[in-house]
Amino acid sequence: METFVAAIISLAISIVLITGRKKNPLHLSFAIICSALFLEKIGIFSYGIFHTDFWKIIHYLGILSIPPLLIIFSRYLLRSQAGLFRRDITITIAVSLSIIASLFTPLLQWNDLNVFLYIYCGLVLIYCFTALVRQIMGKPSGAEKKRLVYVAIACIAIVVLSLSDVLNYYGYGFPALSDIALAALIYFLFIIITHTDIPELYEIMLRTLLIFFVILFATVVFYVVIDLFGERPKLPFTSVFMASFLIVIFIDPLKMILKQIFSYFFFDKKDFSASLYSIDDEVERKNVALLEEMATGLAHEIRNPLGSIKGAAEYLKEVDTTENPRLLEIIIEETDRLNTVVSQFLNYAKPYEMHAENQDINRIIKKVISLIKATNLPENITIKENLSPDLPDIKVDGEQMIQVILNVALNGMEAMSDGGTLSFTTSRIENNGSNRVGVTIRDTGHGIDKEALKAIFKPFFTTKKKGTGLGLPICKRIVKNHGGHIHVKSTPGQGTAFQITI
Repeated sequence: METFVAAIISLAISIVLITGRKKNPLHLSFAIICSALFLEKIGIFSYGIFHTDFWKIIHYLGILSIPPLLIIFSRYLLRSQAGLFRRDITITIAVSLSIIASLFTPLLQWNDLNVFLYIYCGLVLIYCFTALVRQIMGKPSGAEKKRLVYVAIACIAIVVLSLSDVLNYYGYGFPALSDIALAALIYFLFIIITHTDIPELYEIMLRTLLIFFVILFATVVFYVVIDLFGERPKLPFTSVFMASFLIVIFIDPLKMILKQIFSYFFFDKKDFSASLYSIDDEVERKNVALLEEMATGLAHEIRNPLGSIKGAAEYLKEVDTTENPRLLEIIIEETDRLNTVVSQFLNYAKPYEMHAENQDINRIIKKVISLIKATNLPENITIKENLSPDLPDIKVDGEQMIQVILNVALNGMEAMSDGGTLSFTTSRIENNGSNRVGVTIRDTGHGIDKEALKAIFKPFFTTKKKGTGLGLPICKRIVKNHGGHIHVKSTPGQGTAFQITI
């Protein structure tokens, strides 16, 4: 049963990666490895049932495909290659093809062939693991090094669990756990390479734990329903649990396949694959579209009378010599403020027209610093720069990024009314071969409390007396439209740090 589960999980992950929207060499190489593992596991499982040489050959083809594919995947995962060369791929392909050719000779009936092949795969695995360790030792601290450490820890844990097979083989009474451990490793690697925004190991474990509870719930529901109808469940708990696990794991790839099939026949391209529980999300998207449509007309209807009010007030201020001009100044100031609110609301509601081109993020930050110094930099605030010199150019709209960084920086300055330090830091982020940079804007101000921290990106939420509450939501939308992320960490009394990844 465990072998069958490992086969199906490998197939499911392979389908998810191949049919997914975001494809890159790392994802595709891992998908092909999962396909090879599926052949290896389904071959050995089916051979145990049918006892034919066909399934034995399928098993051998799968296991012999793994060594060269493993080196290819490791090269993409490590990127700097760390001692893995193209000749290693060529050598393993030649060895595997030679053994495959010999399968059609009496060698197929060799009793110890399985042991030989597992030793062959084990040596290649050790070779790739050594390259992984070298890469970890030579890489500076950061998110990418942390991910590689997670992979190394997972590999060691799986090897330890797989030793139970050896103990089971020699009759020590230990259950064979290698297939379950392999399935766990495959799923863990799938999470690592696809969820590049997961910074901590505990978040990965929480996602896995969530799936475990869903599977456990499905198993319990099965027994409850059977018991309610007066049937005594004859299946063992482990079998029902494994079946529930397969159903839960295979839901997403099955939805992707059916969506592509149905989309071929239905030309309106509606997202009929969305969960029924996502109806509220669909309604919200329609409301956002309606908001965008209304924004221009609403702004026009408000700005016209505002312009008339301001023009009349300015005229009366010129011709009136009494104390009324002070009241007229208030009218003009409040009219300007309301016009600013309308402009920001329009910027938030309307879709952005991006004019993206390759930009040096350090140059953009230096321009923001120049603008701050040229306008309203208080004497008691110091600006520090820690800009990495080896950053790749990124495709962004320069003016919009200036707006984001300037807005965050001005908020930080306002939080340091008694003075402090405003620092700008840039760093390179290695992310599956793509060029990404990180920008951190940190102040030493009064910080943000936990309740406010949860709401700072909500429209119209503000802690300022004259704030509109639209500045940060606009920043978040701009960053999101660039395919990036913006996060904030704050400690009351110590300061706040905004982290932007593009």
